[in-house]
Formats: sequence, structure tokens, C-alpha cells
Amino acid sequence: MKKSVLLIGSGLGSLATALRLTKHGYDVKIIEKFSTPGGRLNIIEKDGFSFDMGPSFFSMSYEFKELFDYIGIENPLQLNELNPLYSVYFEGKEKPFMMHKDLKKLEKEFENIEPHLEQKVRKYLDAAGKLFHDTENIVVKQNFNSKLHYLQQLTRVPFKHGPKMFRSMWSELEKNFDSEEVKVIFSLVSFFLGSTPFQTPAVYTLLNYTELVHDGYWNVQGGMYKIVTEIKKILEAKGVQFVFNTEIVEIEEKDGKAVAAISKSGERYEADIIVCNADAASFRGQVLKRKEYTEQKLDELDWTLSPFTIYLGVKGKLENLHHHNYFLGNNFKEYADKIFKTSVSPNKPYYYVNVSSRSNPGCAPEGHENLFILCPVPDLRYKPDWSDSQDLAATIIKDLSERVGYDISSNIVTQTILSPVEWQNNFNLYRGSGLGLAHGLNQIGGFRPANKDEKLSNLYYVGASTIPGTGLPIVVIGSRLVTERILQDHGTIH
Repeated sequence: MKKSVLLIGSGLGSLATALRLTKHGYDVKIIEKFSTPGGRLNIIEKDGFSFDMGPSFFSMSYEFKELFDYIGIENPLQLNELNPLYSVYFEGKEKPFMMHKDLKKLEKEFENIEPHLEQKVRKYLDAAGKLFHDTENIVVKQNFNSKLHYLQQLTRVPFKHGPKMFRSMWSELEKNFDSEEVKVIFSLVSFFLGSTPFQTPAVYTLLNYTELVHDGYWNVQGGMYKIVTEIKKILEAKGVQFVFNTEIVEIEEKDGKAVAAISKSGERYEADIIVCNADAASFRGQVLKRKEYTEQKLDELDWTLSPFTIYLGVKGKLENLHHHNYFLGNNFKEYADKIFKTSVSPNKPYYYVNVSSRSNPGCAPEGHENLFILCPVPDLRYKPDWSDSQDLAATIIKDLSERVGYDISSNIVTQTILSPVEWQNNFNLYRGSGLGLAHGLNQIGGFRPANKDEKLSNLYYVGASTIPGTGLPIVVIGSRLVTERILQDHGTIH
């Protein structure tokens, strides 16, 4: 008889795990609080426009190939490589800096402010590349049985990388580059981790290697939500059931096992194995009521910044915008120091703009653009009141209009704003934290909440707050790791 698996949440980690488990003969059901699958990897469709709700690009594209290879089918996703990777607009500078993978082109972008950039970048990326390849299979792509096991694994990492664990990404950049602009631009990858370069360990300079050398950045033809729709199509063909608009609030336990999940409205879902794709830390506290994860203890952990997002359908073509754009001020250190814990919205916000209609024209009616604007803001511990959402959105739109020379506000066809409150309520993101637990040294690898429960022998976790961490390809790796755990404990069924 087939063993049944219940997956709580339908984010990418859950969908990828479901794919893998169907290959091994498990009977899979997915329960989702929201009305559509995908978690943060979702879509807004409105007034003839479609918007990527969350992630708009990714690196390590080969992890998606590995996922589909795992189940023996051809990758159904058509990927677009981004080159240039993105543009960066600094306040007071008319022309943006373009981030090219071609280092000769990149040097030309900065020729007046950072002499010999190509030589400096090659040295910097060479060290980052060695770090990536020396740690990938030790820290990222394996399970840990305990914190001690994790620490033992770390001893296999070449000693030369040790100092980068104990200094910040910013200090590493200061060792390699002179100009403020170059340091700021190379540090933007820290925001992909929901943090700033002053809090992020220097080991994450390896992300610069993944963006510029190793694989680059990609998006999906037809929009990022294609990832979800294509996987869902495969899963449904394999008999996987989806249940939406259903929030799990309790786990029924018996003899050291999780025997059923109970929904808010009282439905009971039995399963032999349960995999949680909700936040691995807050689920232990809020649903399992573990004393190690009380609200007070959860609040003491380091969480990633919250997303404040604006989705605009705009009449006209914004020629000064590229596919991916960053808009920054000229007070980076001061801004980064304040952004985590301030209780007020920023007067001059830093933000990211994605124009997916550039590579996917079907996302907007002809003669229009769709803009996805993301401003990292404090989580709800520090700024619980978002009644000023409209004001912050207006500030950002006004600033963007001035900097690209186009009156956006007068040409808005449709607008949707999501504050951290909506992100928390829609997707159970703890305190509205956008990417779950942060990636400081005490919260990476074996120090993250484990992907196998400490007390219930058939309960597992996948997603951003367990191992190996956040980011689309990383949670795909996480789906492989949790599947290995399940197969080790429960075997393959044919």
C-alpha cells in the first residue's frame, strides 16, 4: 500500500518535494492557505496586466534542470539569461551603471571612478569562486544530523576561508575596491538574503561569483509563475491533490508521530508523513507550541527584511528603465544602519524595479509597461503600523518618475500595494519577514531549524527557514535534502 504524504504550504520547496516524492511512489496531497499555489512565487493578474508577486529572477539555473532530470522529464521551462544583469541608479547621477558579465565592459562603466577594475574584479571573483566550490557540497548540499555534525563538516572547509566567516561582506569589499559606488553595487547581493552588507558575513561574496561568472541571472519566458504552473500540471497528472484556502493550525500527535493536520475550520487531514513548507521556526512555535520557539524567542532571532511591494500597470513605454533596476540614494551606510529597526517609513527610500514586460511582452497590454517595485523595510516587530502605505507608495512613484523622466502617476492604469501586513497575513510570513530567518553565522547550516523534526519522527520541513536557506535554487536543493531524509526513514515505494 502506498504511503501518504501531506505537504503543508505550496511554495516552491513543497512543489519540488512533491515532484521528487511522486517518483518514489508516495501518495501526495498539498494543503495551501492562499487561493493559488506558489507561496511567495505567485502572480497578480489585474486589468490586463500580470505581475510576478515575489521573486523576479534567480541564479543557479541548473538546479531546475536537476529537479526535472530527477523525475525523468525534460525541463518544461524556457529560461531567459539576463545580460546586462541589472542597472543601478544613484541619486544625483543622471546615467545608471550597467552590470555586465563581460568584465571589459564592466570596467568601462566605472573607468572614471575605479581604475583597473577588471583586474580587481578578477582577483575578487577568483577568491569568491574558490569559496563557492570549496563549500558547496560541504555546507549547502547535505543534511546534518546535529549541530556537532555540522561543525565537524566545517572542519573540511579549507582554513584559508575561515576569516571570511568573521568579517562582514562590506569589510571584504573595502579590501578589494576603492570607490563607494563599486562597493555598494557589489554589496547589493546581501539584500537578496534580506539583509545588508554590514550584517552579512563575507562568505556571501560567493554570490557575486554566482551572478557574474558561475551561472548569471535568469528569468522564465512567460513570467516567473510559469515555474509553478508547469510543476502543478505535472503533479496533477501524477494524481497529486491540491486543497486551497485552508490553513493548518494544529498537528495531532500520537506515540511520537504526527498523525494528522487540523485546519482552522476543523478539517482533519491524516497522513503517514507530513512535510511543512511553512516557516520552519514559527511553525514549531505557533502550531507545535514548542517552548524553544515561543513568540519571545522567535522575536529574538534575526529575521530578514520585509517586502513593501507596489505593482503598477502604466500607460506608455519607459525607455530609461531596463529589466532589473536599483534606485539608491547617496547615504548607503546610514540608510542600511537604520532600515532594520526604524518605526517610520523612509523619506528617501531605496528600492528595486522590475519591468518584466521588457522580456515578456504578454505581461502588459500593447503600449504599456508592468512595474514591480520592491522596497525592503523593517519587519512588524519594529514597524507594526502600515497605515502610511499609500504615502510611501506615492513617495516612491514620485521619486521614480523624477529619476527616469516620465510622469508615472498620471499614467497609472492599475495599482496594487502589499505592505508587510499583507505579506504576513497572506503567506504566514513571521512578522512579515520576506525571506524567513536571516543568514548570520549563528543561523546558517546546522544552526538553522533542522529539516527533520526533533520530536515527531515523521514530520519534516522544507523552505527558506530550514536548510540550506533562502532563494529559489536553494529551496530546490532543500527539496532534495528533505527527500533524502524521507527515503532514508521510510524507503522507496514502487
